[in-house]
Amino acid sequence: MTAADASAHPDIESRYAWIRLVAAILIGTIGGVGMWSVAVALPAVQAEFGVTRGTASLPYTLTMLGLAAGGIFYGRMADRRGITWPLHLGAIFLCIGYLAGSLAQNMTQFMLIQGALIGGLGGSSTFGPLVADISLWFQRRRGIAVALVASGNYVAGAVWPPLLTWAIEAYGWRTTYAATGIFCLITIPPLALLMRRHAPPQPAPTLAQTTASRENGGRPLGFNPNALQALLMFAGIACCVGMSMPQVHLVAYCGDLGYGVKRGAEMLSLMFIGGVVSRLVSGYLSDRIGGLYALALGSSLQALMLTLFLPFDGLAALYVISGLFGLAQGGIVPSYAIIVRELYPASEAGTRVSAVLMSTVAGMAVGGWLSGIIYDLSGGYHAAFLNGIAWNVANVVIALELIRRSVGARQRAAVAV
Repeated sequence: MTAADASAHPDIESRYAWIRLVAAILIGTIGGVGMWSVAVALPAVQAEFGVTRGTASLPYTLTMLGLAAGGIFYGRMADRRGITWPLHLGAIFLCIGYLAGSLAQNMTQFMLIQGALIGGLGGSSTFGPLVADISLWFQRRRGIAVALVASGNYVAGAVWPPLLTWAIEAYGWRTTYAATGIFCLITIPPLALLMRRHAPPQPAPTLAQTTASRENGGRPLGFNPNALQALLMFAGIACCVGMSMPQVHLVAYCGDLGYGVKRGAEMLSLMFIGGVVSRLVSGYLSDRIGGLYALALGSSLQALMLTLFLPFDGLAALYVISGLFGLAQGGIVPSYAIIVRELYPASEAGTRVSAVLMSTVAGMAVGGWLSGIIYDLSGGYHAAFLNGIAWNVANVVIALELIRRSVGARQRAAVAV
């Protein structure tokens, strides 16, 4: 952001913007519990309701699908009314959802509660809409700001699994669910009040952004805007089908190998600690090389690390691979937010960023369910890892094609100049 932009837009990257950023990280960390509590509770829920691994994976799938749909709904609301309303509503429904989940009498009830309340109307307000909102308050450091907020659900992945594992072992999953809902209700609304200001006027787009987004009469990278959105959403699904395999099933996988679910929860926590580091590095790189290159790099590394789960299943090896996998894949999802902000108007940020980010959540949902089904059909996780790798390769291909188009657009712009 130039000096002229700074004077014309004093709220951009101001002290308040950084306070807002901290509040958003905390909210994302608390609200992110909805993505991970069901994965940690999976063995206990499966045992209590007496269902197969594939069926036990469905609550996670419906939760993530709910997060995807709800994120788009709350993103539209944030574009019109600001982020505070979505956050208050999300906290209320998280509390209702966890209390209702603690009383579920069968798997069908549990699945519907997870999908509709905890996912769809609850936690969905604390990811995509939050990331879109913070992107409006930063310009020169937008990549790192977006990465920090997107790290909220990874901090949640590092903090919540071991805490919930301990609570479930000590008090049972039902009591743990009820306590989690109450905690969300008493912590998220006060933090949301720090974010009451509406987004400031946005600086003019840079030359690179103008070239990428307006080439060929408003066709970003030569695509119809909605067609490019659909392609980015498919890319988000593809990368996260691969990402979901270890994230959703690592705890159960360790149980199958005889290491115990506690070891799996520790590995999951280590994975998300690595993911936080990865997201920060990716945000730094996005500010310098752009979102498309950050996406291609992260997706390629994720595919490489995912293959390491195939030949190695020793306890020490799984700890190492879990950490490496977190370092590889954590920066992928925030890259999509940067790409959208580079290619689309700021006035569409809430809806478009939320839609693309929630497609990644849908990919997690589909991937978690597919892995459970493949496990039931094959009797193990080897084929499920192969399935994840195939989807991951598709994401790499899309990223490379978008980079090719971006380079071509800049070359044509340079020739025209």
